[in-house]
Amino acid sequence: MAGEFLAEETAVLGLKVYALIAISAVAIVAAAVLVILFLLCSGDRRRWRESRVKHSSGLIPISSKEAKVIEDVDLGSHGEEQELPTKEMLRRSRASSSSAASSSEAAAAERMGNIGWGRWYSMAELEDATGCFSDGNVIGEGGYGVVYRGVLPDLSVIAIKNLLDNKGQAEKEFKVEVEAIGKVRHKNLVGLIGYCAEGPKRMLVYQYIDNGNLEQWLHGDNGRISPLTWDTRMKIAVGTAKGIAYLHEGLEPKVVHRDIKSSNILLDKHWNAKVSDFGLAKLLGSGSSYVTTRVMGTFGYVAPEYASTGMLNEGSDIYSFGVLLMEIISGRSPVDYRRPAGEVNLVDWFKGMVGSRRVEEVVDPLIREQPSPRALKRVLLVCLRCIDSDAEKRPKMGQIVHMLEGDEFPFRMEHRSPREANLNNLAAMTNRLTMLSENVRAADSERTSMWR
Repeated sequence: MAGEFLAEETAVLGLKVYALIAISAVAIVAAAVLVILFLLCSGDRRRWRESRVKHSSGLIPISSKEAKVIEDVDLGSHGEEQELPTKEMLRRSRASSSSAASSSEAAAAERMGNIGWGRWYSMAELEDATGCFSDGNVIGEGGYGVVYRGVLPDLSVIAIKNLLDNKGQAEKEFKVEVEAIGKVRHKNLVGLIGYCAEGPKRMLVYQYIDNGNLEQWLHGDNGRISPLTWDTRMKIAVGTAKGIAYLHEGLEPKVVHRDIKSSNILLDKHWNAKVSDFGLAKLLGSGSSYVTTRVMGTFGYVAPEYASTGMLNEGSDIYSFGVLLMEIISGRSPVDYRRPAGEVNLVDWFKGMVGSRRVEEVVDPLIREQPSPRALKRVLLVCLRCIDSDAEKRPKMGQIVHMLEGDEFPFRMEHRSPREANLNNLAAMTNRLTMLSENVRAADSERTSMWR
């Protein structure tokens, strides 16, 4: 009887019952297969998107290893640049853990919180840390933007540089700092620990240095006796030199800072120097001896050959360091129009004082205990060599570190009486100074007229 029923014709195209049942079963199975394939493809696309989120680091160079020790850092191991974190990433990273997919979204947020080399901060996090960027948290301000002090929920203190978007300068400086020191860790360089990029906003997050900058301690109102002793000043000078030496000689490609000056040397409570502000830095590959660029920097610190030609290399930083070292020794600004005509330019005044054998008078009178003649002459020689008008004759930063730290007197010493040796040493310095003055005078005049 069942067989007769299955053999009966139906109203659907005159098909037998058993044929109609078979066709329906096949259709159901096909639909199930299509649903399964769709779900599998959706999962693959989701995993692919999550993989892109995980490995995308905005404008941060990708490297296979995190830089945890100085020797492992290599700025040359860049990957492809990816897009900056999008609003969708932000929405997903801040999704509520109570949603249906809370566990997977929390994992995605954790991955996005550590994009590439450092922490990715949302605007909301930085607003909370700075009290909505209140004026009371401003710790620095300049043409680049404003720096704020911030406190994170774990009570760690950070410094946040809010870059001004002046004709695309914020985006440019953002890229430069990330490329230059994004993965660099050195005790004499300010650590860049994260960033924020939402819409047009570009912010850089640094470790917070709690003792101001060198300019404030050299030129601020600090009383009749400077808190910076000679030994402290030399400690700052050596630390600064080590930081610059690492940029020049410890990285590939090397980094030319291009704006070495006292306000960019931050100090911690133990007077350890940390070089900061890499917004003007340039990368210089091993196959290049210089890079031609628009002249940038701070008047008084800029090397004469760079000011006149725009050809930049590490010698430009060395000249700037020489001026900085003179500033540390004397307590004078590189350019001070309040002083008499012959003393406005620190380099000219300094060379004149050494040339006339009045070396003791170049030392900041606010230092309680003056340095020994031996220590002073060693540092004066470093200054003279750093500002040599021939950039090729300037020492490398590694050599400068050795000269500042070395116990050996840098002049050739023979068996002479102390008085005779001192006179001969001063005469040698004077002769060298005369040659330097003749070579540099024309370049200095050209540089001064250029910057006016």
